[in-house]
Amino acid sequence: MAKYIVTGGAGFIGSHIVDQLLERGDEAHIVDIFLTGKRERVNSKAVLHEADIRDFEKLKPIFQGAAGIFHTAAQPRMQYSILEPQLTNDINITGTLNVLLAARDTGVKRVVYSASSSAYGPNNPMPLKEDMRPEPVIPYAIQKRVGEQYCEMASQFYGLETVCLRYFNVYGPRQTTASDGPYATVIGIFLEQRKKGDIMTVVPDGTQRRDFTHVTDIARANILAMGSPRVGKGEIINVGTGKNYSVLDVAQLIGGEWKFAEVRRGEVKATLADNSRAKNLIGWAPNVKFEDGIGELKKMMRIV
Repeated sequence: MAKYIVTGGAGFIGSHIVDQLLERGDEAHIVDIFLTGKRERVNSKAVLHEADIRDFEKLKPIFQGAAGIFHTAAQPRMQYSILEPQLTNDINITGTLNVLLAARDTGVKRVVYSASSSAYGPNNPMPLKEDMRPEPVIPYAIQKRVGEQYCEMASQFYGLETVCLRYFNVYGPRQTTASDGPYATVIGIFLEQRKKGDIMTVVPDGTQRRDFTHVTDIARANILAMGSPRVGKGEIINVGTGKNYSVLDVAQLIGGEWKFAEVRRGEVKATLADNSRAKNLIGWAPNVKFEDGIGELKKMMRIV
């Protein structure tokens, strides 16, 4: 058994990492203040620390004795970051630097950082490869890119092992819905609308394509990245399926009526991962087919 920290462990992705750590017999410690996390996601077998990653001095005693840190804590909504760039900057950049420095000061071996495919920006050709020039536009994307650079810096100057996983459009159980606010992900919005008998709202023109990746596959990638001997110097690794679907495809898979809604600012036309580096460096490939993942969610929500 080893001690691992999951910042944001009451969040969508973090809670699944916690579950997988506990399932394999590790000791999981959650750091969360429930800005976007939820208490009902906290695994009863985990140790909860209600501490803010923006409070550097509170992190160090929690990190003592940890073998590794999964840094998932963030203010993750892209549209929200346009409205609140200072708050999201403080959480996503200052918070990340605090995690890295506290890990350094307490002798933690490795930090696995939750990065974002939004760092590629709108102009790179598909599929997206890690050696492409980042062109982030939205504040959230800029902030997550800076986090990657801080990870590389921490490995270069402080000897802290780091690896950055660029997630592609994560979905699955515990995902955000419209009930969580106006910045939920499309699958969560559609499923909740169908559950309520409402018409699904498609952002024009519905041809945007996304590489939807199941959250259990994302969590597994984190576990693999923590243990792989082939990473640790701030490597950037795509975690996506290598297939994409349009928003209209999603609406049709869920089933039911839909209508066009207001355009979102900063939307990219498509995401599609080249995941060969994930296969080579951490031995990861997706397990959950998109159709199966949607079917599972419909069953959980009793949507016929």
